[in-house]
Amino acid sequence: MSDLSAVKALVFDVFGTVVDWRTSLIADFTKWSESRGVTGDWTALVDRWRGLYVASMDEVRRHPERGFVVLDTLHRRSLEQLVAQLGIAGLTDADLDYLTKGWHRLHPWPDSVAGLTRLKRKFILSPLSNGNVALLTNMAKFAGLPWDLVMSAELFAHYKPDPETYLGAARLLGLAPGEVMMVAAHNNDLEAAQRNGLKTAFVARPTEYGPLQSRDFEATGAWDIVAKDFGAIADRLGC
Repeated sequence: MSDLSAVKALVFDVFGTVVDWRTSLIADFTKWSESRGVTGDWTALVDRWRGLYVASMDEVRRHPERGFVVLDTLHRRSLEQLVAQLGIAGLTDADLDYLTKGWHRLHPWPDSVAGLTRLKRKFILSPLSNGNVALLTNMAKFAGLPWDLVMSAELFAHYKPDPETYLGAARLLGLAPGEVMMVAAHNNDLEAAQRNGLKTAFVARPTEYGPLQSRDFEATGAWDIVAKDFGAIADRLGC
């Protein structure tokens, strides 16, 4: 078993690890559209929207001369493409803003809040997410996530898995990388964190992508903790 005695802070991937983005967005948009009289295939929209996530961040990486672009802006650009492609008509600017901010209103997985509350007794807790600061702050209020602070890719002007995010989180906390543990449901996130010296914890979220899930059903790396949920991580860390 890994020696985790030096760990002082846990940082978390958020989309898919802490919150159930897919179910939350589909339910939110379905209810909203009924009240607005708008017709759309919200499942297709949400799945395609998430499908553009990595490509939109890669575009920022390829053009550093344009400056860093926060995720809310990337989400809005992708949304405008998708509503046209899916033939969702009659949306106002306020409607597009509401849909974009759906990412601020995501519900936690059933174990998230209780597990985080236990972990907070002993450790500093923060998201380390590609979401921007406003998005993550609003989400924490909505979902009742008990963070000690909010760390975002926006603070480092780099998206994960760029090293600047993981090393920047440790730097802001005044800790060595080995004193910080990255918690994620995505093996590639943990691989990047481990490569930069952080400790790692994997928790499986096998329904994150619904029927489209094709990976991350189980741990594929030598992570320091592999757990079924946040409660099991708290057990392993003595909380």
